[in-house]
Amino acid sequence: MLSVKILGPGCFNCYMVEEMVVNALEQLMARYPDLEVTLQHVEDPAEIFQYPILFTPGLVINEKLVCAGRIPSVEEVSRWLTTALEQAAGDAVG
Repeated sequence: MLSVKILGPGCFNCYMVEEMVVNALEQLMARYPDLEVTLQHVEDPAEIFQYPILFTPGLVINEKLVCAGRIPSVEEVSRWLTTALEQAAGDAVG
């Protein structure tokens, strides 16, 4: 299970981050068809600043801020999602 949050007020850059996440998730789900993912766009400033973020857009995977203030590439997002999956699997085993 992956939890993904895009942090930002709903600007163009926030939607670009969301597009990168969706593209990376499509690739990941081709390898893991049973993967469960929640994708949320957080626009409330009070909720956004619960994370250690200075600039939006931000990207949070499994409650860990992985990127802020820029638009990551699909490849970067894919790496972060894969790492989060591996960590979650390791936590489930251990």
